[in-house]
Amino acid sequence: MVKDIELYRAEDGSVQLEVSVHGDTVWLTLDQMAELFDRNKSTISRHIKNVFSERELERSAVVAKNATTAADGKKYMVEYYNLDVIISIGYRVKSQRGVQFRRWATNVLRQYLIDGYAANEQRLQQLEKVVTVLARSNDQLAAGIADVVSSYLPGLDILRDYDANELSPNPIVKPVWTITATAARTMAARLRKEYPDDTLLGQERGDALERIIGAIYQSFAGQDLYPTVEEKAAHLLYFVVKDHPFADGNKRMAAAMFVSFLEGNADAFAQIGKPIITNNDLAAITLLIAVSDPSEKDLMIDLVERMLSPQNRR
Repeated sequence: MVKDIELYRAEDGSVQLEVSVHGDTVWLTLDQMAELFDRNKSTISRHIKNVFSERELERSAVVAKNATTAADGKKYMVEYYNLDVIISIGYRVKSQRGVQFRRWATNVLRQYLIDGYAANEQRLQQLEKVVTVLARSNDQLAAGIADVVSSYLPGLDILRDYDANELSPNPIVKPVWTITATAARTMAARLRKEYPDDTLLGQERGDALERIIGAIYQSFAGQDLYPTVEEKAAHLLYFVVKDHPFADGNKRMAAAMFVSFLEGNADAFAQIGKPIITNNDLAAITLLIAVSDPSEKDLMIDLVERMLSPQNRR
C-alpha cells in the first residue's frame, strides 16, 4: 500500500500519531487506535472483530496489509484499518477523541482533494472502465446500464472547476421523514400482491432489516454519520441490495424503499427541487450495485449520490 504520511496531534497534546493517507481515506493500525482512544489492544481488537462479525463493514473493503519494518529490523505484514473502522471503534468505546480525529481526518482529506492527490480521479477512471466493459456487452440490458452510468459521470467543466477549487458546495438536505422497518414491511406486503407467485418475496431474514435501518440512522458523539437525505438514500439502497435482508426480492425491495425514502423527504427538497430518477436509472444502478464487488462500495455510493445531486433536480 503506497501511502503518504500526515502527523496527527490531539488538541490537548496527549496523542501524536503518524497517520497513513491512501485511497481517499486515512489508515491506522490496531496499536495506533489503542493509543488514539486510550484503550488496551485487546479491547480495540475485540471491537474490530465485532465490527466484522456483525457485518457492519466488509473486511475486504476497509482493511489493508502493508509491510512495516519493526525495531528488530525485520519486515512484518501489518493490518491497517480505514476511517470507517476508526469511526466505528470510536463510537463503540465512546471516545471524544474519535470526534477530534474525524474532524482532523476530514480536513486532511479535503486538502488532498483540493491538491489533486486523492483518489477521486481514480474512482472516475474505475467508473469509466465499468461503463466501457458493460458497453462492449452484446446484452441489451448491460449496454443500457452503461448508458445510464455514463450520463452521471462528471463533465469536463465540473472537473475543471473541481481542480481550480471553484466547485460550489452542494446544499445540505436534511431528512424530514424517517423510514422504519414497519414501513418496509408494508412495502413488502404491497409487492407480494403484485407478485403473488413469489412466496418468499419480502420475507425477512433474521434481524437484518432492523440492522440496516439502524445503520443509516447511526450517530457518533451526537453527530449523524449520514446527515443528508442523499447519503441515507444511497446507503439504504446499497445495504438492502448487498446485505440480503429478505429471502427473495431484495433488489425490488431496495428500489421500493429507496423511492419511498425520497418521497417521504420530498419537503426537504422544497428549495432546490426534487431529484429526477427515471425507472431505467433506478433499475440500472440497482443492478450495478448487485453485481459490484464489496471493495467497490464507495464507487456505488458515490454514483447514487451523484444521481441525487443538484445537477439532477426538477
